[in-house]
Amino acid sequence: MAGVITALKAQQGKERVNVYLDGEFAFSLALVHAVWLKIGQRLSDDEVAALRAADTVEQVRLRALDFIAYRPRSVWEVQRRLKRAGADDVAIAAVIERLKAAGLLDDDAFSRAWVDSRMRTRPRSKRMIAWELRRRGVSSADIAAALEEVDEDDAAYRAAAQRLPKLQGLAPMERKRKLHAYLARKGFDYETIERAIQQVESSVERDVDR
Repeated sequence: MAGVITALKAQQGKERVNVYLDGEFAFSLALVHAVWLKIGQRLSDDEVAALRAADTVEQVRLRALDFIAYRPRSVWEVQRRLKRAGADDVAIAAVIERLKAAGLLDDDAFSRAWVDSRMRTRPRSKRMIAWELRRRGVSSADIAAALEEVDEDDAAYRAAAQRLPKLQGLAPMERKRKLHAYLARKGFDYETIERAIQQVESSVERDVDR
């Protein structure tokens, strides 16, 4: 596809440029790559191939950036999304490395943010959080580091305290049974659940006595 650039036409509403060689449309490029081209410039087959390969990586990069814009993602999640979108392994690897170098992909930071979010909004056991992170391709080392500061008893208590308002009005034994089942679904073990229920039940009794 070697030839002389005879026209460079911007695509309407997009940051892409159509490249014409010897009077005919040849290929399109992201603007970031097309700015280095000029009319009258001769492109060899190797140069065309290099430009198109770079454009492929750029399109994959933009797709990845769009994906991580909504919330933090693990490396594995980004790889999987790009693979499903049809990106080839070479382009995916190049984009992943660029995003890592820019600090936009970091499984350690992702894991810590995931744990922090869970503890603040929907507390659950370390075992369940570890399972969630493993499903997202996070390494055991990153998971362990992220969970290191988690207090299992505190997490169980806060999960129980969040659930308690929905169980007010039930008989004490029924309330305890439902709390126990709820915390078990959150992955807490029997002893941790019993301590959490005892703590929240004590708070209920204190409120009744006031």
